[in-house]
Amino acid sequence: MKKAIGKDEAIISRIYFIRGRKVMLDSDLAEIYGVTTARYNQQVRRNLDRVPPDFMFELTYEETQNLMLQFATSRWGGRRKRPFVFTEHGALMLASVLSSSNPIGFKINTQ
Repeated sequence: MKKAIGKDEAIISRIYFIRGRKVMLDSDLAEIYGVTTARYNQQVRRNLDRVPPDFMFELTYEETQNLMLQFATSRWGGRRKRPFVFTEHGALMLASVLSSSNPIGFKINTQ
């Protein structure tokens, strides 16, 4: 029971409120699924036609800068591209798309 609560809290702490919506960053979802952010976004781009645009969006430059300030990230380190963010429905839909398309080298950890 204690283990499940810890996992829930870890996920809840990765939910952000952006543009009036609760979203998760691509990097956080990639970590949850046990893949690199680059690999995760590669699969996202390959399956864009299967995820409605209102379920995900790319952050603007200003939104990205605001997140960097919140994380105290140096402009010299970290990401080079603006992140994608996913609503709850987008994250769930993409998880089902990615597991159903069974891309080579991409497994979603279910533990």
